[in-house]
Amino acid sequence: MSEAPDSAAAGASRGLIKGPQDFYGGLVLVAIALFALWASSDLQGMRGFSFGPGTAPRMFAYLLLGLGAAVSITGLLWEGTQLQRYGIRGPFFVTLAILTFAGTIRPLGLIISAFVAFMIAAMGTHETRWVETIIVGIALTIGCALLFPYGLGLPLDLFPRILR
Repeated sequence: MSEAPDSAAAGASRGLIKGPQDFYGGLVLVAIALFALWASSDLQGMRGFSFGPGTAPRMFAYLLLGLGAAVSITGLLWEGTQLQRYGIRGPFFVTLAILTFAGTIRPLGLIISAFVAFMIAAMGTHETRWVETIIVGIALTIGCALLFPYGLGLPLDLFPRILR
């Protein structure tokens, strides 16, 4: 009996939007599609029977627009999950690792910048076990040092410029 008032209160507090996660997720998809349509507006194509460089981006943007609208409508009509709490720690440290790698690859070389970027990305979760992370970081750095300059023949410096 105690569950009925709680579920009724939860349904009443939702208001017009029954599935907030679907509704807002659909709105994000619609926004991305509108941006893609705007960004591809200068490209030729999709005028009559011509197929140009703007045809595929516009077709996919219209498809995404329709799917995003459908997802938003399902959020209005059917019960769905509530919005989940969004953790910023993971995306922050992964972005920081990418930027650090991009900024340090030339002056510090592949070995140091790859290892440092991996360690920064590992800080994206509080579940990181540092001994295992260091071992995996060393193994991945050795793999990168062998793959990119030797296996793929990319002109990357392995060590800092100071040591050359």
